Amino acid sequence: MADRLTGYRILILETREEAQFSRLLAEQGAEVLQCPMFTIHDAPDPAPIEAWIHRFIAKPCDDLVLMTGEGLRRLMTVVRRLQVEPAFVAALGGARKFTRGPKPGRALRELGLEPQVTTEKPTSEGVAELLSGYDLKGHRVGLQLYPDKDHSALIGAITARGAEVDAVLPYVYDAKAADANILTAVEEMAAGRIDAIALTSSGQPRRLFDVAKAHGVEDRLREGLKRTPVASVGPVVTEELQAHGVTPAITPAGEAYFMKPLISAMAAALGAKPPRNATST
Repeated sequence: MADRLTGYRILILETREEAQFSRLLAEQGAEVLQCPMFTIHDAPDPAPIEAWIHRFIAKPCDDLVLMTGEGLRRLMTVVRRLQVEPAFVAALGGARKFTRGPKPGRALRELGLEPQVTTEKPTSEGVAELLSGYDLKGHRVGLQLYPDKDHSALIGAITARGAEVDAVLPYVYDAKAADANILTAVEEMAAGRIDAIALTSSGQPRRLFDVAKAHGVEDRLREGLKRTPVASVGPVVTEELQAHGVTPAITPAGEAYFMKPLISAMAAALGAKPPRNATST
């Protein structure tokens, strides 16, 4: 079953876990066209991140909310540069750890740790809803943020539970650097050279349309999406697609909103017809 996608050309927009997604698709025989939505850089000023790490070690938080796996890995890069990894990992181990979806959990396991609670809804709203069921009064809550998102509602929801929030933003996005990638992807779809586009976060369709509008190719994008089967990892992505008038043709069965079930759903759907790019180079 390792060649279920042989001959099929799959467009992916994943940035944070692009390598893993590409590998999983390649294991099924797919040709993967990678189109990262943005490039990721360390925060330009390391001082606030360093200070947060030192505070976390000196006075460990009762709870830690990890919003992304990328965030924890970027924190660990700074931790290792500061040569405080044993102390920081020990402090992490003592905190109750909440993760937004499965990706931060994987980053924790790289350190030999496990999350205590993982949100069913991998959104900021889902995190706030989850935390509303816990007594946080008097707790210090570490909160790892991610860029290009207004987190004030989440922070407000935590403080409303009587907690003190200590937030850190360890990386930034450079969206402009990826515009050329997105325009290439639009043209590939419109030209009929893609067998499926796989979307794994709600920011991906939003950014697709933002860039297409900014460069005057929204009609070309819509033409491409009509020609190309759209695979959505789950309801959050599907909702964003529908807000742009797009209904995905492929979604995982049940409530398995992860990369592997998405790939299985793509293999099942695409296997019913020959790849349109079997002879492409």
